[in-house]
Amino acid sequence: MTLTLSKLISHPPFSNISGRSIIARRNLFSQRLRIPYPSNSFTFPFSTMTTKLMKAVQITRTGGPEVLEYSEIPYPSITGQDDVVVKNFAIGINYIDTYHRSGLYKLDLPTVIGREGAGIVESVGEGVKDVCPGDHVVFLGAPSYAEYTTANAKYVAKLPEGIDFKLAAASLLQGLTAWTLVTQSYAVQKNDWVLIHAAAGGVGLLLTQLSRKLGANVIGTVSTPEKAEIAKAAGADHIINYSHQNVIEEVQRITNNHGVHVVYDGIGANTWETSLACARRLGSMISFGNASGPVPPFTISRLSEKNLKLMRPILFNYLTTKEEFQRYTAEVLEMVVNKSLEIKIWKTYKLIEVKQAHIDLEGRKTSGKLLLEP
Repeated sequence: MTLTLSKLISHPPFSNISGRSIIARRNLFSQRLRIPYPSNSFTFPFSTMTTKLMKAVQITRTGGPEVLEYSEIPYPSITGQDDVVVKNFAIGINYIDTYHRSGLYKLDLPTVIGREGAGIVESVGEGVKDVCPGDHVVFLGAPSYAEYTTANAKYVAKLPEGIDFKLAAASLLQGLTAWTLVTQSYAVQKNDWVLIHAAAGGVGLLLTQLSRKLGANVIGTVSTPEKAEIAKAAGADHIINYSHQNVIEEVQRITNNHGVHVVYDGIGANTWETSLACARRLGSMISFGNASGPVPPFTISRLSEKNLKLMRPILFNYLTTKEEFQRYTAEVLEMVVNKSLEIKIWKTYKLIEVKQAHIDLEGRKTSGKLLLEP
């Protein structure tokens, strides 16, 4: 005789109990009666066992915007003691997302991309003490192009009064990038000459504001008259439209042939030689992005021509501890709250519109921050 689960369920001792209890009591019942119950004959009959799904954007291969797949994937869960599950209300789009999508920066596939978001805490791991369910937070470093994200508590911060979800998601990664660039990669000083490429872009606008806040003279490069006005409004003292002006010649003219103390270059391949030429003797070259492609190999002895200092910083190497993340995040958000740092949101796209968002970003059609909302 073989006892089926349906017979067990109908048996009085097993009625009105949970599925897990049924399984346990089934095994005990079988043992006591010495009834064989083949494990491979069991099919759980309850619809409650179906996987909870959510909308997300993932990639299963690398390439252009066409590889971004809007689909349903399993809802994230708490798997570690430092996990924080956040329901996303605003998601930041950053150029690093295009590097992950294209394969320039390698990720294991398939994966959800995105690296920042803001929302409400749904659940936390047993080791999390600083945030709890219901808190409004912003997070960094976890896959964010989704309705929900499991973030590491190390990179989760509560939102201060005066900052909503969109403003938080627009401020964090680019704000931290710009703030660490002007304070750590090269500490901008009063009266420094600073050259900022793509001064009307997301990070460029913040670098412009922060450099002016620190007392520097700012030269910004842009591609259109419209972007020139945006960069100028952000505080740039001099604007160079590289679509029809020679950047090197203009920088030398503006600085009386001295060059700049520091170049902040997030463009990469297309501006590399220009950046080296614009830096003054004993100047600094900060290469922090690859918008036009990675910087080609070069002979390091070229730096000795002007005794230049070169750095290729990565944001997370400034945020290796929880204390560093909380400190820099608090400083950035405080500047946003008191309006000494203005965050310009270009456009908010629906999550399903992510392909168009990437097309616009890479097509240099935008100025300021791009966001997604689930």
